[in-house]
Amino acid sequence: MYQGQSFGFQTPQMYYRPGGDYYFASPTVNSPAGQAPYPPYSEICTKNSYIQQQKYPPAAPSPTPLSPARTRSITKQGVYNVNSMISIRAEKNSLAANTTKKVFIWDLDETIIIFHSLLTGAYAESYQKDGQATVNLGLRMEDMIFNLADTHLFFNDLEECDQVRTQVHIEDVASKDTGQELHNYNFSADGFSAPAQQGALNKAAVGGAAWFRKLAFRYRRIRELYTACADNVNKLLGPQKYQSWVELRNEVDSMTDNWLGLSMQALQLIHQRQDSVNILVTTTQLVPALAKCLLHGLGEMFPVQNIYSATAIGKESCFERIVARFSTKVTYIAIGDNEDEAQAAKQLGFPFWRVSCHQDLTNLHVALREEYL
Repeated sequence: MYQGQSFGFQTPQMYYRPGGDYYFASPTVNSPAGQAPYPPYSEICTKNSYIQQQKYPPAAPSPTPLSPARTRSITKQGVYNVNSMISIRAEKNSLAANTTKKVFIWDLDETIIIFHSLLTGAYAESYQKDGQATVNLGLRMEDMIFNLADTHLFFNDLEECDQVRTQVHIEDVASKDTGQELHNYNFSADGFSAPAQQGALNKAAVGGAAWFRKLAFRYRRIRELYTACADNVNKLLGPQKYQSWVELRNEVDSMTDNWLGLSMQALQLIHQRQDSVNILVTTTQLVPALAKCLLHGLGEMFPVQNIYSATAIGKESCFERIVARFSTKVTYIAIGDNEDEAQAAKQLGFPFWRVSCHQDLTNLHVALREEYL
């Protein structure tokens, strides 16, 4: 089996392993005794394309969207026309879908970053690390994540809302946004609160038009902050907290043997391609997931519109939403560490790259660099 350093005498081929995973091997390496040779990845791509076409018949062509110059408008009061805003977003998504040929769907925890396994001690057990030290690092990371989410991304307001727990994507409540200018908007005094904070007489207001409008305002502000700070979380944290986070990140990198650095190498290769895109599907709620991305420098790799939370609907449903967005003509590759994404990929006919150790990330980087993926 290919171990990353085997390039030189023979160019390895990517092979498909029954069950959904694929891997590298020399062309002369055979499959287990008694089995037919595993088919090359090139054949699997053709098969997957057929499966996707059967599962998702091509939709009727959408009308050509208007250009931004014709659709963007601002009223005299400085309020954006919501229909124009939606048209602009639709045009950008349409352009992205038209140029994208490969979509890489990533898991977050234990695939790109190491977090949950620090808290549980599983990472320490697997890699013979100091168990208490890894748990302490995980707790400090958790504190930074939720501090950022509470302080800047309205998680205190949103955490107890059922409507937020089921939030999959940043645009899910965009239709409730009236486009009101938010520059001088006072979020702390607009009367929005979660159901648990509402009095008995006010609970009926939750889920009403005014409440959803205020919820949509918060998500628009979250989107603006995420986009503005995607490449520099220091803008949100300030110098002192940022320095504390840098020191913590360095400790985590040392403890995890540069796991994030290895995953970033693969992410950056995909990001640099004109025809490929990184998509994140995580079981973390949407707002804490955005906080994790900002803190770990993933904002440029995953623009806010490319992040999905599977907390409420599961990964397979998220994958289906992504297919609906980019069409069945695109090649999809799922990357993750557990059975949730593996089974979702299998159901939709996607190849699945399993990440269970550092070498898997190294091999992924090589596969991308050599354009096997």
